[in-house]
Amino acid sequence: MLLNRRMVGFHLLVLVLIPAFIWLGFWQYGRFEARLAYVERVEANMAAPALDVSELSAPGEPVPDPLRWHRVSATGRYDQARELYVRNRSVDSGPGMFVITPLVTADGTAVWVNRGWVANPAVATASPEVPPVPEGEVTVVGRLDRSETEAETGIRDRGGVPEGQVMLIDVPSLAEGLPYPSYGGYVTLIEQTPAETVLEPVPPPSANYGLNIAYAVQWWLFAVIAVVGWVFMVRRELAEHRAAAAAGPPPAARVGTP
Repeated sequence: MLLNRRMVGFHLLVLVLIPAFIWLGFWQYGRFEARLAYVERVEANMAAPALDVSELSAPGEPVPDPLRWHRVSATGRYDQARELYVRNRSVDSGPGMFVITPLVTADGTAVWVNRGWVANPAVATASPEVPPVPEGEVTVVGRLDRSETEAETGIRDRGGVPEGQVMLIDVPSLAEGLPYPSYGGYVTLIEQTPAETVLEPVPPPSANYGLNIAYAVQWWLFAVIAVVGWVFMVRRELAEHRAAAAAGPPPAARVGTP
């Protein structure tokens, strides 16, 4: 009946599947909670009052993860002679490049500023035409971010790009080409005084909560389905056993002829 070979195998399968489905649901829910905390931190940092970049970043030091996307400000002069173009960057307008320029502050420390996006040039080996930066002192407000890596961006820094272009905003690597110290993070421009509107602004990070909560509910539904399926199979097996018992043993085969 309930302990024949077929049903024993079914019981064991259910005993394995139900805890696995429940565990997978809580695992996905944990990922959802982590994503929710990340989005809430990003939104809070982007809404916070701008602090001077020197309060949240230091020369040669990486930006701590809790400070990513925090609004910062910096005042100085652009060093356009050392401006670089970051390849393979897309926005709503399509593929193009980010324009990053060192902003040298009053104490001689620079911060890389991602001034915005520009479309790819007609020739892949050429650099885009970018108007000159404002002359004199400027004040920028932007989102602080940490140095990019291949692992985080999925972009391979294969080298061999044209002069003046890079694949990643790898701040420590970029700092090696500067004659002055630079902060460990970089700033994505939000606003600038005096204003500069020739480059398309880089959009803020997406406040995407992901699909983990849906996956969690899905796994828990699988667990419920497994329980319901187990109950159905047990009830059917019992019903078949009762029907067989009520019918009695099969009649003995007759021997000989009438």
